[in-house]
Amino acid sequence: MASFPGSPRLFKGALVGFDLTNSLPKVIPFQYNPETLTRTLEPQIQGNEQAGSTVGLRLSGAAAESISIEIEIDATDQLEKSNDIAINMGIYPQLSALEMLVYPASSMVIANTMMLAVGTIEIIPSPSKLTLFIWGQRRILPVNITNFSITEEAHDTNLNPIRAKVSLGMRVLTYSDLPVTHPGYHLFLAHQVVKETMAALGTGTGLNNLLGTNIKLLS
Repeated sequence: MASFPGSPRLFKGALVGFDLTNSLPKVIPFQYNPETLTRTLEPQIQGNEQAGSTVGLRLSGAAAESISIEIEIDATDQLEKSNDIAINMGIYPQLSALEMLVYPASSMVIANTMMLAVGTIEIIPSPSKLTLFIWGQRRILPVNITNFSITEEAHDTNLNPIRAKVSLGMRVLTYSDLPVTHPGYHLFLAHQVVKETMAALGTGTGLNNLLGTNIKLLS
């Protein structure tokens, strides 16, 4: 069924995984956008070490931001359309795609195990990865997944999950966390510039209407 021609386009939230040695991203769009998104910001404040100074406290960097969401995944629509993957595996592939964001590649694990077996002391470090949380055009954020829980709510006859809720906790990576050569550094900096522009639209400069008189708080 075609959507109503006057309806706005619905953007899908997504997680995108990048292996910085491979230009092909792993895009995991949300089947349904979460109804709620919880964000917690903790200011990064550095105290002034000079006794008696009037400079006060200073911000040492961008606020530490944590994001929590709950994603719903359901194979019902795919099963009604006789989708082969849903019939044979349920939502196992979608859950696996999310889970692999917090796993090292098995090829790297095998290579390191073999090197240790032959007495190599220095093992191969895992390649640098980048995970992006995309929530509309104005929020594209580099993140680390800090906690991850899956509640499988229904299964098919082969015990493949067909309905699940995934709770994700993420910490936003800022320019304080990343080297300037890392693409996530520039993504976060661009995000802050957008946020500053939005803040300018959401604030005013006059106090007359607020206080009912022409007054200057700071001279």
